[in-house]
Amino acid sequence: MEQTVLVSFFIIARNAEATLPGLLQDLKAQDYPAKQMELILCDSLSEDGTKAVFEAFSRENAEVYHRICLLENKGGTLPHGWNTCLLEATGELIIRVDAHSSLPSDFVRSNVISYLSGHDVSGGPRTSIASEKGAWQQTLLVAENSLFGSGLAGYRHEQGAKETDTVAHGAYARYVFERVGGYDERLTRTEDNEMHYRIRKAGFHIYTDPTIRSWHRIRSSFPKMLRQKYANGYWIGLTLGVVPGCIRLFHLVPGCFVLGLIFCGVLALLGFPLLLQLCLGAYMLVNLLMRSLAWIKEKPFTPAFFLLPVLFFMLHLAYGAGTLVGLIKLPFWKKNHKSCEAKERVRLALIANNPKKEENS
Repeated sequence: MEQTVLVSFFIIARNAEATLPGLLQDLKAQDYPAKQMELILCDSLSEDGTKAVFEAFSRENAEVYHRICLLENKGGTLPHGWNTCLLEATGELIIRVDAHSSLPSDFVRSNVISYLSGHDVSGGPRTSIASEKGAWQQTLLVAENSLFGSGLAGYRHEQGAKETDTVAHGAYARYVFERVGGYDERLTRTEDNEMHYRIRKAGFHIYTDPTIRSWHRIRSSFPKMLRQKYANGYWIGLTLGVVPGCIRLFHLVPGCFVLGLIFCGVLALLGFPLLLQLCLGAYMLVNLLMRSLAWIKEKPFTPAFFLLPVLFFMLHLAYGAGTLVGLIKLPFWKKNHKSCEAKERVRLALIANNPKKEENS
């Protein structure tokens, strides 16, 4: 087979007992040499059997891989978990995936090929899939996959090979983190945005390759999806006060929409309803158009698709309301979150623990 490198593969999981076995089976099915894979499995204070799943997998496969390392993410958040894993990583290439993911058998090998081709950071299309079967789950999946429902992130919709701003389930050359440091632990939801912004500012390139595929399971219920969108919007609002350069205009559209509705609603209460009527009318036209496009794209059709305009509207309200709340809380939040020392600590540790440095000394 092609040239190989040692790969550090991260999974950070919280209450993922239901989906982890499938992801771990996907790992076992990889066509990349297992002895060239270091698995770093990190439990984020789970309240279910997540830790037990990790422990059982480690016992059963301890001799299969180069190394399996079990860690505890005491901070509980994803950026703290990534930094915890980075401090243990010895691989030349670092791959991180979500605990609710599913991977094809060539996932690791395709990322290694991309790295050996000279790419600093690589990834590919990440397609959403339903957690369960049924018409309602299919409707939630359509809402999540729609451009109108999920946003403009390239890994969701773009298929061509090219440089991009961000990737999901990325593969990172170790030297990237040795230059830019670890994740900003102040940012619970937008740590990827901030990290990829820092990576680009440092002169590295992020590359998307259509041969690198992965899948991500959506939230299993609409209330969970609403909470996710609200939290995403909330952290966009807070991130504007930390690294505004990593926020794109499309991230702010839901917040502007909700703010516009509030303004027009106040005018309507004062006896000037026309602007609110025009705003809602224009939104519903676009909403119905996007619903129609979803109907054409998604097969088979189910009557639950008639609810898509309502789902889109509620998702936008949740995201936009989260952004506005984040902006309101921003001045108070910044007082207690002025800096993140973990970024530099991780950078220095990676340099000090680089196995190649020891080989050359």
